[in-house]
Amino acid sequence: MSRCTRRASAALCGLLATAMAGGAAAAPAPLCAKPVYLTFDTGHMGVAPLIADVLKRHDVKASFFLANERTQTNGTSLDDHWAPWWRARVADGDVFGSHTYDHVHWLKDLPGDRFEMRPDFGPNAGKKEVLTAQQYCDELQRSAARFKEMTGHAMLPLFRAPGGRTSPALLKAAQQCGYRHVGWASAGFLGDELPSDKYPNKQLLSRALANIKPGDILMAHLGIWSRQDPWAPAVLEPLITGLREKGYCFATLDQHPAYRAWVAAHRQ
Repeated sequence: MSRCTRRASAALCGLLATAMAGGAAAAPAPLCAKPVYLTFDTGHMGVAPLIADVLKRHDVKASFFLANERTQTNGTSLDDHWAPWWRARVADGDVFGSHTYDHVHWLKDLPGDRFEMRPDFGPNAGKKEVLTAQQYCDELQRSAARFKEMTGHAMLPLFRAPGGRTSPALLKAAQQCGYRHVGWASAGFLGDELPSDKYPNKQLLSRALANIKPGDILMAHLGIWSRQDPWAPAVLEPLITGLREKGYCFATLDQHPAYRAWVAAHRQ
């Protein structure tokens, strides 16, 4: 039996076991030996159409984490202007998770299951605020509810904290309301939020192709305000083709071994 066939058989056995145990079928495991998981957080959305075109042209499915961020169209990433774009991503087979609605950064834990936070957007943008565990869950769910309103499609029960900043208490609170956190691999930090004078696109591409490993979660954004030379137009397509030339395939997070069973058990 070939290595690929053994992997496929193991994936099918795992899928059957999950379905029998929990009554919900997990997404199948990627049928290649070297999967990577391309993810995008929302941003100013200026490069979002280009990213979508590249993904579609190369038949790459991605995972998106959504917050209601300020955009170059003088709106927000979850307003009605962008609703058709999100519906098109659903039709393309991409998957989605919460990035908190107001892009809320965790700062520290407080007594009594509370957290000091700082939202980047919304009525309290830039100000410190205190959220209870339930209020943080509500913040996660606001993105999911708005996405469902725009697309008729449910998000995965996954989230990414802005900046990746969390604590054990915050992760516990999120899990209690049905959300698992997704970070990214060290090599999967694609660098699109770094200053382009110190980290030019050619350097970022070379570093990614040299260091990404099978199973890595990759992370970029749908536009970064501070980067002068945008990452996506120069790097995304050669990154995809370069990884495929090295034998990698692209999968979505519901296929990731760390999240597959969780998604199957908690999917709405």
